[in-house]
Amino acid sequence: MGLHRVREPAGVLPQAAWRLDPGPEIAPNEVRIRVERLNLDAASFRQLWEKHGGDGDAVRAEVCEIISTRGKMQNPVTGSGGMLIGTVEEVGRRSPLGFKPGERVATLVSLTLTPLVVTDGLARWDGRSEQVPCDGWAILFARSIAAVLPEDLDPQLSLAVLDVCGAPALTARVVSRYVAERRDARPVAVAVVGGAGKSGSLSLAAARRAGAGRTVGVVPVAGERDALVAAGLADEVVLADARDPVALSTAVTSALGVPADVTVVCVDVPGCEHGAVLATADGGTVIFFSMATSFAAAALGAEGLAADVTMLVGNGYVPGHAELALGLLRGEPGVRALFEARLAAD
Repeated sequence: MGLHRVREPAGVLPQAAWRLDPGPEIAPNEVRIRVERLNLDAASFRQLWEKHGGDGDAVRAEVCEIISTRGKMQNPVTGSGGMLIGTVEEVGRRSPLGFKPGERVATLVSLTLTPLVVTDGLARWDGRSEQVPCDGWAILFARSIAAVLPEDLDPQLSLAVLDVCGAPALTARVVSRYVAERRDARPVAVAVVGGAGKSGSLSLAAARRAGAGRTVGVVPVAGERDALVAAGLADEVVLADARDPVALSTAVTSALGVPADVTVVCVDVPGCEHGAVLATADGGTVIFFSMATSFAAAALGAEGLAADVTMLVGNGYVPGHAELALGLLRGEPGVRALFEARLAAD
């Protein structure tokens, strides 16, 4: 679990630590990765971008400072990190991960718990996108999760997909349970807030494959609406500010004809909790994938609305999540088009 890497405070797991030891010498059950690219969590990047007013140099400088100070990439405001791709350099003799030196891998655990050193000052990054080319190393523990990069996909595309692969996997699990347990002819209705984004588009595709009868994607601007309509991933696409509870609930209910059985929140801005709860039917489920979520606001808001909903924290790990997400990318042209357009824009 990497407890020996914790420098302060003592007695916590690496994710909760303020500072880790990222030294390159590995324990017998560790793996060292030569890092080639980071993918910053969307909520973290947005917070840094807005804090510095779109000054890419300032964003780059702060990311460098965070990594050098903390021995990992964990935004002190959002608490989130991201993930990385790189090449296996050294494998401890007791590592259970099964990797070999020379394999290119993507880590499927957060940068918030991954010991990390950057040696190039992020000189090739302009601070204006979530993907960060870099040189350095990272350490994986015995209980870390990583996947060998597929040879048929561009590494940057794989990185973007694997960064959010927990979202479609958990969405599919929850929707399939509703489908299996439904005892009447009503279709299972699913709303995805932030449906044109990375996790949102994958979640829409996963919901449909899992048997959702009606889906709606919620987006904030006309450009995202047009892109999601063209992708064909949702039965309905609506414009709404997810921070406006009544507007979000009205948009979802009008599009579906009923409140959603399952609402998936994939936006990277705070303040969307109450709208998601209000848009969900009694007995329904809200899945929060955004690291901008306030779980206190979600819980207290549901209580204040007398909403009988189950709220799930998307923890980023479901068995088979990488394979499922990559399968959706390969099998759903609309998903691939959205991802490739996003990478091209970056």
